[in-house]
Amino acid sequence: MGNTRNRNQAEARVIAARNRYLVWSALGVLGLIVTLALAGVARAAEHEKIISSHGFSFYGDLKYPEDYPHFDYVNPNAPKGGEISLGTVGTFDSMHPYTRKGRAGALSSSIYESLLGEGINSTAAPADVYGEYYGLLAERIEYDEGKNWVIFHMRPEARFSDGSPVTAHDIAFSHNLLLDEGLKSYADAVRKRIPKVEVLNDHAIKFYFTEGISRRSLIDQVGFVPAWSKKWYEETGAGLDESRLEISPGSGPYVVDTVDVNRRIVYKRNPDYWAKDLPFNVGRNNFDTIRIEYFGDAEAAFQAFMAGEFTYRTENDSKKWATRYDTPKVNSGAIVKRELPDGSPPTPSGIIFNLNSDVFEDKRVREAVALAYNFEWTNASLQYGLFQQRASFSQDTPVMATGVPEGAELAFLQGLGDLVPQELFTEEARMPHTSNEARLFDRRNARKAMALLDEAGWPVGDDGIRRKDGKTLDINFLFNSSSPDTLSGAMENFVSNVQKLGINITLEKVDPSQYTSRERDRDYDLVYDAYAAFLGTGTGLMQRFGSEAAEFSLFNPAGLASPLVDAIIEASLNATTREEELAAVTALDRALRHEFIMIPLWYKPTHWVAFYDMYEYPDTIPPYALGQLDFWWYNADKADALKASGALR
Repeated sequence: MGNTRNRNQAEARVIAARNRYLVWSALGVLGLIVTLALAGVARAAEHEKIISSHGFSFYGDLKYPEDYPHFDYVNPNAPKGGEISLGTVGTFDSMHPYTRKGRAGALSSSIYESLLGEGINSTAAPADVYGEYYGLLAERIEYDEGKNWVIFHMRPEARFSDGSPVTAHDIAFSHNLLLDEGLKSYADAVRKRIPKVEVLNDHAIKFYFTEGISRRSLIDQVGFVPAWSKKWYEETGAGLDESRLEISPGSGPYVVDTVDVNRRIVYKRNPDYWAKDLPFNVGRNNFDTIRIEYFGDAEAAFQAFMAGEFTYRTENDSKKWATRYDTPKVNSGAIVKRELPDGSPPTPSGIIFNLNSDVFEDKRVREAVALAYNFEWTNASLQYGLFQQRASFSQDTPVMATGVPEGAELAFLQGLGDLVPQELFTEEARMPHTSNEARLFDRRNARKAMALLDEAGWPVGDDGIRRKDGKTLDINFLFNSSSPDTLSGAMENFVSNVQKLGINITLEKVDPSQYTSRERDRDYDLVYDAYAAFLGTGTGLMQRFGSEAAEFSLFNPAGLASPLVDAIIEASLNATTREEELAAVTALDRALRHEFIMIPLWYKPTHWVAFYDMYEYPDTIPPYALGQLDFWWYNADKADALKASGALR
């Protein structure tokens, strides 16, 4: 599991990603033909075609035909039964996942479904394709060729867990409730793009899209609105923007069974789930119960797993992965420790600059602070050489910017005119700095950092502290106290290096609830957090990286507001072929790295998992989801053997 193996895995991922790109390119040419063959043309007007289909992708290509029996990667004969239990660190005071108030319980959004289907906890389904969506509450999707509107024809058999029907009235209600009481960044974006919704009958709903804007992400945007019971909200008088333990019934495969605040949540599979026999769900939703155990810190959670208090663990601490699994249960095979492939780009996590902080308006200060981070020493000394250094927002994919722009990406950037700084054409895509593995405090990088701070007008005083106009250079670094010990240690070492540059930096460790509240209010200069990786375009890019909602978007912790990034996103949304889209989002990756909104840290190209040997999964894990809650299953004979041996309670 050394660096050579990690490099080989990374290279394999790049090759696979490039192969997918070649497939995508071919499909882009045949996309409309394939769609028409699969879905048919419902009717034709003089200048437009009306497309009717069981699924949707922007370019019209769908892997699964209308009569697909199940997704290719699932086990259609997977047994139903048993329990999977997970541990998490922190607290919760609400089961309402769609409000700014309170801290929602784990998986609390998973009881709800949408017109288009997805996996548990908003994971991909199907997970072996990118950008394809299939009907769940909707049995058929109808839209004009120009994508000016869409009609979802719903399944009349759909039911909430209380037995009441899921209707178009519930979808319209949910859509409007999100606009009236949901996140401002979401509501503002949706209102501009979706001016009207019309209930055609109990089981048909039509959304209209604004003229003159990109058609990108509009159909899937409305297709993933969660279905809430209008009747329940009207009877209870509940609001969306409030913290509460009692929540509206969902239509999904699981329902809330028990809630013990800050200790435990149990979800049970609904035996009367309306969609259990749909092809979309064959081989999925296999566990009778999903149990979540809460712990005060990461060490307590680890010890509880080893004791058998919960049975599945995704490991995110390299020290534990390297040193803490040499136990009798692991050595006997009672606990399985395994690396499983991960085909998705790694989450762009790191130390994020609050660009609204006066101290970070100057990019030179951000660059100086970044030079205090020593990846090589951290990886070798704290992480057992298990990680690679992340550079990109789409690491190891076809849309990761490399070198200087060429070909389609170069032509795309040239088309943006004066918005593009000249150095973006002449300099290679920004890569993280390198450091001395042997010394935590790299003196070469320190000299560069000090020169940048001097140049930015922050000279060091006789007391070793930097000042400008009599004001000390102060930085507050907000950090979640429930984070793994190795991560905490890495951040403490980073802070120590920053202090040696003459900067008065404070690592403020707060509990999870305070962290959530403070982050929502942008009460920090630095924060350890993440953005979402991307493989293609979508209107969600505006919420994450766009200026429109930069002041308040929870998805843009840096508060980035860049005319260049805005222009690239807007152009990507208007791409008409996959080739154009890939060129645009490659340019987006390049531009985001140029803007330098975070210090990228590390990543690994696999999932680290440990579980009691009573769970099984398909031979091939799909690239876009691990699926432990989605398409894994329980082996009752193995579970009985574990209990008989005393390895499991």
